[in-house]
Amino acid sequence: MKLGLVGIGKIALDQHVPAITDSADWELAATVSRNGSVEGVSAFDDLQLMLDTRPDIRVVSLCLPPVPRFAYAMQALEAGRHVMLEKPPGATLAESHALLAKAHEKGVSIYATWHSRQADMVAAAKTWLSDKTLESLHITWKEDVRRWHPGQAWIWEPGGLGVFDPGINALSILTEILPHDIHVSAATLEVPENCQTPIAAQISFEHPQGAKVSADFDWRQEGPQTWSIEAKTPDGTLILSDGGAKLELDGVQIGTASALAGEYPRLYAQMARLVGQGGVDMDLRPMTLVCDAFTLGRRLTVAPFLP
Repeated sequence: MKLGLVGIGKIALDQHVPAITDSADWELAATVSRNGSVEGVSAFDDLQLMLDTRPDIRVVSLCLPPVPRFAYAMQALEAGRHVMLEKPPGATLAESHALLAKAHEKGVSIYATWHSRQADMVAAAKTWLSDKTLESLHITWKEDVRRWHPGQAWIWEPGGLGVFDPGINALSILTEILPHDIHVSAATLEVPENCQTPIAAQISFEHPQGAKVSADFDWRQEGPQTWSIEAKTPDGTLILSDGGAKLELDGVQIGTASALAGEYPRLYAQMARLVGQGGVDMDLRPMTLVCDAFTLGRRLTVAPFLP
């Protein structure tokens, strides 16, 4: 199937383009960007122009920041194209629901992707936890924003999510591997005095069976980067690390892969299945937890962020 890729930035070039190029399901037929392009691929700087002149492009994949994404997604859906959304699916829950409603109205597929759910060991962790009684679970998601988001000022503006931009990856895994839904009970958000979004957050969750569930997100981590989830049960302890690429059960390594390995190819394989079946995959639970953290979060002003 021919696909148009919108927003040619770091994540598009690092992950989306190789996944599309290596897939037997897809042909990268066009890009839409004001600044970027892909060598050998037809380039547009206006989405509507691409939609009008390329009816052969059935699918649009959006790699834009969250705030402008809604208008582009709605434009593609109105034109009857299937839409694939980078995480998070939108800047707000309301606009995400509006996109889902429009997809149903137009009879096309829409896919809210959560790439961390496709990490190598997430499915195995979900299977192991499926019949266990959870006692506690703690997320530690700490990385260096300067390393992973250089020059991306939009993350510090309203709608940019701040530390929840990576933190939502952890929440996407959490909502995938737990057999019961949880909700936010309390949060503390550390907001630099020159920013609109948090650089760190500590969150507590309510679990229906009383397990203690918490998360610690921080974008100021220097040195080794930490993306881990530790779950304790009467039957043993599970540690999912490297963003879901490695799994330990009671200290025994069960499986390991490189971080991000295979995640985006699996996303595009799922999109191909959805289009083929006329399906929709729009799980908004990770975003709901982020919104609730913003609603309930106690804000602490911290030192200015200096890029």
